[in-house]
Amino acid sequence: MEKILKEKLWDYIIHNNPDLMFILQEKYGVADYLNEKVNGVLALVDELLSDSIPSEIIEEICINVLTEDLKPSRFIYLRSLLSEEFKEVCNQFIEAGSLTSEVINLLETCKQIFDIIGFTKDNKNDPGLRTALINHITDYLSKH
Repeated sequence: MEKILKEKLWDYIIHNNPDLMFILQEKYGVADYLNEKVNGVLALVDELLSDSIPSEIIEEICINVLTEDLKPSRFIYLRSLLSEEFKEVCNQFIEAGSLTSEVINLLETCKQIFDIIGFTKDNKNDPGLRTALINHITDYLSKH
């Protein structure tokens, strides 16, 4: 079960938080991160197993717990914003094979906006956040 949870968590990170993936890889911290996170849910796994909960359901419950602090994904939000508001530029990034790296670069430059306004499940649809990010991306793209 531990191995499966680590694999599913890593897969989630790759697809939803590639910025974290790159940071962990740069610091050679992937194994430590996955071990620490999964060790944090092992008591829950044991409890659910003792209640005869099917493995598939246990995996789903645990992945939801393991990814709670990774949601909502700033990466996916910015990528969606690019594809909706900057279609032409987004298509250029896709054609060049650089969309992921460009979104990660944008994440770095938008970090302060996300931190000041906040980015949670409750306010991810905040028009002020969206406008601030669109303005920042416009400025960023005009300089690059």
